[in-house]
Amino acid sequence: MRREPVLERQESLFDIRLDARDRSGGAPPPADPPRRVRAAKKAEPPPEPPAPRRGRAEPPARPRRRRRGPFLFRLVKWGFILGLWGVLALAGVIAYEASKLPPMQTLMIPKRPPTVTVLAADGKALATRGDMGGVAVPIRELPPYLPKAFVAIEDQRFYSHFGLDPEGLARALVTNLTSRRLRQGGSTLTQQLAKNLFLTQERTASRKVQELVLALWLEHKFTKDEILDLYLNRVYFGAGAYGVEAAAQRYFGKSARQVSLAEAAMLAGLVNSPSRLAPTRNLRGAQQRAALVLSAMRQQAMISQDMAGAALARPAQLSRAGMPDSSGYVADWVMDQMDSFVGELPGDVTVRTTVEPALQQAAERALEDTLAKSGAKYGVGQGALVMLDTDGAVKALIGGRSYADSQYNRAVTARRQPGSAFKPFIYLTALEHGLTPDTVREDAPVQLKGWRPENSTHDYRGPVTLTTALALSLNTVSVRLTLEVGPKAVVATAKRLGIASALDPNPSIALGTSEVSVLELASAYTPFANGGIGVVPHVIDTVKSADGKTLYQRAGAGPGRVMDPAYAAMMNQMMTQTLAIGTARRADLPGWQAAGKTGTSQDYRDAWFVGYTARYVTAVWLGNDDSSPTKKASGANLPVEIWSRVMKTAHQNVPVAELPGGLRTAGFGGIGYGQPGGSFLPPESVPDDRPPAVVGEAPAPRQEEPMTLDRWFVQTFLGGGQRR
Repeated sequence: MRREPVLERQESLFDIRLDARDRSGGAPPPADPPRRVRAAKKAEPPPEPPAPRRGRAEPPARPRRRRRGPFLFRLVKWGFILGLWGVLALAGVIAYEASKLPPMQTLMIPKRPPTVTVLAADGKALATRGDMGGVAVPIRELPPYLPKAFVAIEDQRFYSHFGLDPEGLARALVTNLTSRRLRQGGSTLTQQLAKNLFLTQERTASRKVQELVLALWLEHKFTKDEILDLYLNRVYFGAGAYGVEAAAQRYFGKSARQVSLAEAAMLAGLVNSPSRLAPTRNLRGAQQRAALVLSAMRQQAMISQDMAGAALARPAQLSRAGMPDSSGYVADWVMDQMDSFVGELPGDVTVRTTVEPALQQAAERALEDTLAKSGAKYGVGQGALVMLDTDGAVKALIGGRSYADSQYNRAVTARRQPGSAFKPFIYLTALEHGLTPDTVREDAPVQLKGWRPENSTHDYRGPVTLTTALALSLNTVSVRLTLEVGPKAVVATAKRLGIASALDPNPSIALGTSEVSVLELASAYTPFANGGIGVVPHVIDTVKSADGKTLYQRAGAGPGRVMDPAYAAMMNQMMTQTLAIGTARRADLPGWQAAGKTGTSQDYRDAWFVGYTARYVTAVWLGNDDSSPTKKASGANLPVEIWSRVMKTAHQNVPVAELPGGLRTAGFGGIGYGQPGGSFLPPESVPDDRPPAVVGEAPAPRQEEPMTLDRWFVQTFLGGGQRR
């Protein structure tokens, strides 16, 4: 019984040896005793599987082949996973951008900069400033073709999409890719409304996402007609017009309720590029765009072929009322002052100005007609005009030849040399130092440290009264008076009367070399017209909020008396002779007593005339923006012509009044002007106002007012009077 296991073990050992011999090349391993075989079998680990032979690839295990899925299945699976994560990421971005928006209920009445409506003195609208220019007009009150025009050209599927137009986006993408530039946008009207109402104009991914969120919200909150209503009353149409009502008033001089089909097509075409297509600057481009709108409306069966043909045959035209006019200069000046008068605006406000529309239009026409007729002949390209009443209220203000071409305000902002128009301040200073209109001074060459100012004609009249010297604009007498009283005293007088610009206190100020503005020169002449009361030129009368609350009311404050009435009367006595026998004798204002002074700067660069009556003061300047010389345009020709036209209009149906001083002598204008201490000169012997003839540079201003060598020389040898 026990031998059978021994035999089995021996057979197993034999098998092991045979196997070992095969692996070792055929040599049989040494035989082990039976007991050691049993121990070796117990300690020996199970044999490892044989290594694969070289040159033969082992086939993959059959279980691993079963774990591999088809390639298409894996692609679908990972695509689904990635798509899911993409949707989650997009939702997260949208949720994040939406979280940065204010609560939707606060967007119902969007915040916007206030509208400032500028009115004339009679309550008529002059201009509108601000981001919301027009009163909202309900869509039901508009002609049916007006909203249809916007849908036809801006968003054909407006009534079918949900705020986002995938087809339009795809078409725009293809167009932009094929043209390799941004030629077409895919925004819907709802997206455009969202951008105009609530967002900035920056082009960023964040803003586009917010635009999409708001568009979806608008589509959910409002009906299609309500969205279109909001859009038409908010979108920008160029030339400062926001909303379809403001645009219709701006371009066609009528309400949006009354626009024709051709005008509606033009309005719809503007929103694509309002700054470039504004009819005020590109009427032809606006008409061409309107033709595209009409074609789109016809293709979509919104209008008939006959309607389209009639509108194309008579394209919309810019009305006279819609053209940019000089009132733009007034409105801009008003806006510059609003912060000082009112501070931060609480909302929409209405500003009533002192401007008279009839006088503003008369001044605009006079300047435009004169430059059109004679501007090329005299080499003059620009002009400016300011008219004040004797309280300093601005009745007309023209800042340039064309507001559409240039918004630079030459009446308020520009500074130019006044030439001889500055001389009244010198003569007033002389009167305040004890001289009179009959005081005699020598018209003869004068020289001071190499500086030799002369009359432009090089002719000299010898002893003349101050009245004659001012009327004929004699430069030598003006220089003598300036040296006599001192340049600093002249500067102080000009500042006291209303000149705000910096004035150099040197002898050359006698020739008007320090630059001033048209507005301040007009205001500085006003005390002559009202008997010596200083004024602050002003254009704003009242400012009221939308609910009628008065935010500002002019109280009429001013500097008070700046000139003794006796000196005002003397100055009027002298300056009336400028119009009677002097350089402004071409001025024409029948029946009215008027006074003033012409001025022409060096090389005929600036031509001035400032004239006044007991009712109005008007200052006119002509020249070129680059200060290039004109072709002998002087204060005696074109400025006097413009002044006469405007002042005739201003004095129609106005009771006649005399200038302070009660001057009444037979002669000029029916009321006339005498010349104390002298006689009338024949017109042919009176030179026109011309630039001074100057050799050398004016000496530097004296540091002290007391006696100097120059002052002693003038007083001793030129007959200078003593200070009073």
